[in-house]
Amino acid sequence: MGSIRIDGMTTTLGELPPDLDACHQLIRELLESLAEQTHLNEKLQHQLELLLRQRYGRKTEKIDPAQLLLFAREILAASEASAQEASPPADTTPVPAPTSPAKKNGHGRKPLPASLPRKREVYNVPADQLPCPDCGTLRTKIGEEIREQLEYVPASLIVIQHVRPKYACQCCEGNIIIADRLPEPIEKGLPGPGLLAQVAVSKYADHLPLYRQEGIFRRHGVELPRQTTCDWMAVSAALLEPIWKLMHRLILLSKVIQTDDTPVTVLDPVVGQFVGRFWDYLGDRQHPYTVYHFTEDRSGQGPQQMLKGYEGYLQADAYAGYDALFADGKIQEVGCWMHARRKFYEARTTDPPRAHQALAWISLLYKVEEEAREKGLDDAQRHALRQEKSRPILEKLKEWLDHEDQQRVLPKSPIGEAIGYAQNHWKALERYLEAGFLEIDNGASERAMKPVALGRKNWLFAGSKAGGKTAAILMSLWTTCKNLKVDPLAYLTDVLRRISTHPARRIEELLPDRWQELRVVAAMVDGDQAD
Repeated sequence: MGSIRIDGMTTTLGELPPDLDACHQLIRELLESLAEQTHLNEKLQHQLELLLRQRYGRKTEKIDPAQLLLFAREILAASEASAQEASPPADTTPVPAPTSPAKKNGHGRKPLPASLPRKREVYNVPADQLPCPDCGTLRTKIGEEIREQLEYVPASLIVIQHVRPKYACQCCEGNIIIADRLPEPIEKGLPGPGLLAQVAVSKYADHLPLYRQEGIFRRHGVELPRQTTCDWMAVSAALLEPIWKLMHRLILLSKVIQTDDTPVTVLDPVVGQFVGRFWDYLGDRQHPYTVYHFTEDRSGQGPQQMLKGYEGYLQADAYAGYDALFADGKIQEVGCWMHARRKFYEARTTDPPRAHQALAWISLLYKVEEEAREKGLDDAQRHALRQEKSRPILEKLKEWLDHEDQQRVLPKSPIGEAIGYAQNHWKALERYLEAGFLEIDNGASERAMKPVALGRKNWLFAGSKAGGKTAAILMSLWTTCKNLKVDPLAYLTDVLRRISTHPARRIEELLPDRWQELRVVAAMVDGDQAD
């Protein structure tokens, strides 16, 4: 049987010491031990729930409105009352009934794009049915009925023979002349620009690893080892790097930059396996580019290198590696309410009342942002709306955080960590009120990391440090094309065909948005000439 030692006296479990003070001391120590054990169990349970959610659960952080009403009824009721007071009185003038029912949007089959090629297949009436049954006269065509059906034509590989005839003087039997060789992405290389673009888009846009593409090409009867296509991607990235650098320089002209990072396994043949990082940098609306950067670790040197000379707002999570960027005051930190909300969401199972109260406050902040989007407000109008509605909510939330922090919340508990995160980064969290072009969170940069996460589940790792840089350049162009609604395959095919001979002083013409504009203008000119 076990024993407990108190004040030099050993007591066997199941027995009580004869001294009353010793009994009280024993009870106090047992209660303290029980409290520590309970806190440890709650912490382990919280960690287990996080792991299960990360492994099997949904990633969204949606809260049942009934739960918010249960734990934060006063907050939501006060918000609804203030909204009713601020809204103008309802117009009691009777509205005439509509003459026809409103048409619902989002239903029915969408028309096929006009840019797709059409192939006509005519099903004519048999000749023996053309005579009129009444008079016998042959019936004439008065129109036609067209039904469009979408069909798929399998992709195919073709061999292009670049023929250059040679000419010579028959009299002199010499003076041979031949046309100049056309520029190629890879000098005397096998792949054309379209094949290079297809491999790049398949891997970095469709997340198709090179070994799977190797099998696809084999079905076409062509052997293209993955090491060969890997070398092609490295050459393509080197050709496109000037565009990547220009996009980076333009992003540094933005008023606000969003950034995030994610890990990636690297199997380098020299240093072995290690964990590198992909960082993304998103420009503002005037500089709508996304640039990825690969680093060998998560130190602050990567952001310091990419943001050297930048002055403006930087929105990111509260990672300590960014702190050096804010030291001189040239870069202002903008916090992310999505990260703050996530910590309260994770604490809702261990402390439901406090967690749901905080989530209710934060949901009110997001309702203001939703209202601004629905009304289509510009930056100045959104700034005014935030001053009117968001600032009072933040002030009440700060009072609540300070009050709960003074209620002896355990700092290492999930709710204590959530409250501590919000208090420690409060200045950055409320900075989005300073300007209408700032966002409440850096969700855009997190969404830009989803292609990396999806690709990582397929190609699993980067083959080397150089492979990380190759992936960063090609993903930058693909993601920017996607955001600007530019066809990445058409863009990369055309740019890889021209990049080797394109003047460096006109490199901005190859930016995805500029390339699209020039293409539209060229199509309009060709149409006018055809007319």
